[in-house]
Amino acid sequence: MNKQEILQKLSRRNFIRNSVIAATGATLLPSVLTSCEVVDDYFPIRDFGFPEGIASFDPTQDRVILWTRYTPASNEKGKPQILLDVATDSEFKQVLVSQPVEVDTASDNTVNVDVSNLTSNTKYYYRFRNESNRAMSAVGETRTLPAAGEASEVKMAVVSCANYQSGLFNVYGAVAESDADVVVHLGDYIYEYEVGGYGTNELTLALGRLHNPTGETITLNEYRARYRQYRRDEQLQKLHQLKPFICVWDDHEIANNAYESGALNHQPGEGSYETRKLNAIQAWHEYLPARVTDNAKIYRNFEVAGIVNLMMLDTRIVGRDKQLYYTDYLTPNGLDAAAFLTDWQNPNRTILGSEQRSWLMSAMGSSSAKWQVLGSQVLMGKMFIPAELLLLVGQIAAGNAGPEVFAQFTASVTQLVTIKVRILQGDPTVTDAERARVETVLPYNLDAWDGYPVEREIIYAAASGKELISLAGDTHNAWHSDLSTVSGTRAGVEFATSSVTSPGLEALFGNDPETIGGLEQALTTLIDDLNYLNASDRGYVMATFSNNEAQSEWRFVETIAVKNTATFTEHTASEV
Repeated sequence: MNKQEILQKLSRRNFIRNSVIAATGATLLPSVLTSCEVVDDYFPIRDFGFPEGIASFDPTQDRVILWTRYTPASNEKGKPQILLDVATDSEFKQVLVSQPVEVDTASDNTVNVDVSNLTSNTKYYYRFRNESNRAMSAVGETRTLPAAGEASEVKMAVVSCANYQSGLFNVYGAVAESDADVVVHLGDYIYEYEVGGYGTNELTLALGRLHNPTGETITLNEYRARYRQYRRDEQLQKLHQLKPFICVWDDHEIANNAYESGALNHQPGEGSYETRKLNAIQAWHEYLPARVTDNAKIYRNFEVAGIVNLMMLDTRIVGRDKQLYYTDYLTPNGLDAAAFLTDWQNPNRTILGSEQRSWLMSAMGSSSAKWQVLGSQVLMGKMFIPAELLLLVGQIAAGNAGPEVFAQFTASVTQLVTIKVRILQGDPTVTDAERARVETVLPYNLDAWDGYPVEREIIYAAASGKELISLAGDTHNAWHSDLSTVSGTRAGVEFATSSVTSPGLEALFGNDPETIGGLEQALTTLIDDLNYLNASDRGYVMATFSNNEAQSEWRFVETIAVKNTATFTEHTASEV
């Protein structure tokens, strides 16, 4: 199956997308509009109702997508008759919508309703119910986005990377209790691994956080089961109940280090990657609906209050060329730098694909919003480290490094930091050889924008004269970086969030505070554009935008071992 055939098949996947128009200027009683009769002698058997909760997605100034999943009673006959109520008050005295909506039995009994004709910058309450057996969902809260001039600031909670096996979703609980207007989810909403796979730790068994199904997710039903497990998590369910989401996928919704035509974690014995990708994207749209006309193309933008133009990108699937790996360039004499540089700087390498790139450049160019904000799964800022550290980092990341490798890494980092500090202080005794050790740098994360440097320069050029901000996830660590062009011109700033539960650099270097603190300080010294790094805590970014300022707070939870949503803010940054 070629690329075009895959895209066409993805695009043709049909979902029942209910469309509902909210009433205006009148209060409608639910009983007036429902045609379902209560069946007094019907007694439902076994579990039924809305165990996966409710959710809202893709708010605009006048629309929002409302979601649920309905589990029928075992003796329920016929297609379930579900009603949706939408009101401006939590007691449903001012009802704007009370209409039957269709359960999509071909899409795992999910319900997807696009409600239009809403008022901008307004909170709404909603619920789903089945009058035949009196099943009723929780009451959800959502809100529409403000139009220009209706709000002086916008608060976005940025989250990423929630591995169910790694610990409790306290970060989600903390965001639910925050004053965020909307949640921007940058992917890795689920993880595809089997029980005992990546992310397993001492908490997994103790907390009963074993993945379901037990094997790696490959088939459509396996992906669906994994989403159902996540959506039954108490804290994630609460967050969906209280805040609207704007989502994109990253790799783990499919398989680790995915790209357009393959993935590092997809093996020949697991069948066709194209089929697996179709299954994964089908399940994603069932549980994380996006307002798109083509299921394969989830890039889209949101204009908020005339302040923010939020452009959600797909840097993972729709156009990404396969990642480069340094191991492919190793020879008996070391790294074949010439071959690597030729491939790395290939002007045709893309992380977006030509169609998405053109869309992005147009969306930025035509927007008059103060802030042009990219929802990019992977880091955009340059993470260039001294080349002599690359092999050592690779050995440590592979998980087979002995004490001697860590000792060598520590010694090299200490020497390099000392040289860099001397350079920054203007020390005239720094030798050319010492300077070369620090200034001969290469990107350490080729899965990020660093692996696609030519296209990054194209985006920076298109954003010239704009206030550019990148929101990123993926790495499980928190970063604050300047965005700079190859010539050193500042192009913007990046606010990158830590993970909900997935382990960061502490998984490689240990949890000793002195070691982690030393690593953070060393990297912020050695990496020119890096202003801040937290390499061990789980948390989220609260990004607040106004016409005068863009501010980021890096908020972290104390633990993921016991339920505790208390947070601390370790770092703040602002752009004016």
